[in-house]
Amino acid sequence: MPAQALIVCEHCDTVHRRVELAPGAAARCHTCGGPLYHRSRLELNAMLALTIAGIIVFAVANAYPLVTLSSQGIRNEAALWQMVASAWNSHIALVAAIAALTVFFFPLLQLALYAYILLPLSLHRVPRGFAAAMHLLRQLRPWSMVEVFLIGVLVTIIKIGSLADVVLQPGIWSFGVLTALLTALAGFDTRELWQAADEAQR
Repeated sequence: MPAQALIVCEHCDTVHRRVELAPGAAARCHTCGGPLYHRSRLELNAMLALTIAGIIVFAVANAYPLVTLSSQGIRNEAALWQMVASAWNSHIALVAAIAALTVFFFPLLQLALYAYILLPLSLHRVPRGFAAAMHLLRQLRPWSMVEVFLIGVLVTIIKIGSLADVVLQPGIWSFGVLTALLTALAGFDTRELWQAADEAQR
C-alpha cells in the first residue's frame, strides 16, 4: 500500500487507510475519535482564485489610506506605512517592526507562497521546492495578524470619534476583505496540497 494512502492519528498513533471524502466532510480516528483530516469545500482552483483576490486586495489596502481625520479645519489621512513610520519616529521601533512584519511582510509572503504552490498544482505540476514552501507556509500562518491590526484600528477609531470627524477610506475596507480571504485560506487543510502533489507526480 502506498505511504500516502496511510495516515497516523496524532493523538493515539493508530494507523488508518486514507479514504476519499465528500467536500466538507471530516475523518476521525476509530480508536480515540480525534480528528484525522478533512476535505475542504473549495477545490484548488477556487483556492487559487482566493489567493489572487487576496493579492489584489492586499495591494489596494496598502495603496490607499485607512481613515481620514478632520478636526478644527485640519485634515489628515492615515495609511499603514504612515502608522508604522509614526511608531518608528516615536522611539518605539520594536512596535513598528512587529507591525510591519505581521501586517505587511508575513501576509504578503503567505499569499505569494499560496500562489507559488497552487498555480502549478492547478496545472497538475509540482513546483520546485514544494516541501520547503509548504513548511514555510505552515510556520507563517500564526504570524499573519491582519485581523488583530484591523481590530486595533477600529478600536482606535471609536476612541477618537468624539475628538475628530473620522471618514473610513478604501484601505480599511480592503483590510476587512483581506482578513476574510486569509481566514478562508487558513481553513484549507494543507494536507490536501500534499495529496495533490502526490497525485501530480504519478
